[in-house]
Amino acid sequence: MIDLFSGCGGMALGFESCSFDVVASLEIDPIHSLVHHYNFPYGVTICKDISQLSSQELLIAIKNKGFKTDIDVIAGGPPCQGYSYMGKRQLEDPRNQLVFEFARIVSEIRPKYFIFENVPGIASGKHRKFLDELIKEFEQNEYSIVQPIQILDASLYGVPQKRKRLILMGYRNDMPRPNYPSPTNGQNEDLSPLNTVSCAISDLSEIPVFIGNDYGITVDKLDYSGFRKSFDIQPQGEYSWCHIRSHNKTVWGHLGSKHTDKTIQRFIKTIPGKKEPVSRFFKLSPDGVSNTLRAGTASNKGAFTAPRPIHYQLSRCISIREAARLHSFPDWFQFHRTIWHGFREIGNAIPPLLAKALGTEIIKCLDIDLSVLETKELDLVDDSILSYNMRQAAKFWQVPNDVIPKRRKAN
Repeated sequence: MIDLFSGCGGMALGFESCSFDVVASLEIDPIHSLVHHYNFPYGVTICKDISQLSSQELLIAIKNKGFKTDIDVIAGGPPCQGYSYMGKRQLEDPRNQLVFEFARIVSEIRPKYFIFENVPGIASGKHRKFLDELIKEFEQNEYSIVQPIQILDASLYGVPQKRKRLILMGYRNDMPRPNYPSPTNGQNEDLSPLNTVSCAISDLSEIPVFIGNDYGITVDKLDYSGFRKSFDIQPQGEYSWCHIRSHNKTVWGHLGSKHTDKTIQRFIKTIPGKKEPVSRFFKLSPDGVSNTLRAGTASNKGAFTAPRPIHYQLSRCISIREAARLHSFPDWFQFHRTIWHGFREIGNAIPPLLAKALGTEIIKCLDIDLSVLETKELDLVDDSILSYNMRQAAKFWQVPNDVIPKRRKAN
């Protein structure tokens, strides 16, 4: 599997968890590329603008890493702010053209299948023309699209968060047609119940968040029972197919923000399942699913942090690790060690369990004997890279340090 516009690797993790190897990733942000490299060190990580990447360059890098270049799947979600209901939905936004760079890579490498994911807004209004043009581009290159196109809600696939994504499933015309995954969770009696907020993060509620410095949590303080089995520091449950990352017995990312006394009092008065009236932050309900976790605006747009939900029991916003669990990331998966980048990486990622549901449907079409596949113990990567600033990250990848515009504070 090749992961384009990879971010920290939500799509990659979902596909690895159903037995794919992530042989390559492409991401323009040097810091997010480092996080992907840390979590998937066995594949090729390329930090580059996709418009400057040739398919030949990508395939050579994959071959040099020891993998075959007969690719089963290319997946990715080009930046979506140009289509999002949350933004101004500007037709002229240059990021809109990145969808066609995705199509270019697919048409040149010719994988058996592809997954294109984006915000539901790309399918409505004037933006629908981009989706129609994209589909036409694929069809002209001998790919078919699974119709009707669906918008999937991650909460119906085990993710304790209501998050809707438009999913385009494509297949080469000589391959079997895949199906959209059927929901596994919901209100119907033939489905498993929705995984709730408390199912995901209640054991972390017993541990005060770290402010400023992340000192880590030892595994003996956490409860990996029930749904949380999949979050275990060793790949278990939904992630039992994943390769084993070498690490110590520490869980990182339980970082939170320091709130004023006035803010704390407002949080206390807010009813779970409602918005706090001043900040407009949503207060989680223990028996419900989380609202959609968002990344916030980019550095060149003023660097606004997205509203973080308020904990259902404690008078604070959730930590990075709590957000990761609400997104269905296991505790062994690493993020940048700062709140700013950590929350952006989670908010931009596709929930891994939703990606796994998609990958599982493609596995059914590939006629593969999964019993012959083996998980590997991966080499340890220096975790100091998870604390790199933009200048250090750019130097690591040997790219200009202004490829991502510097953060600036809004008035």
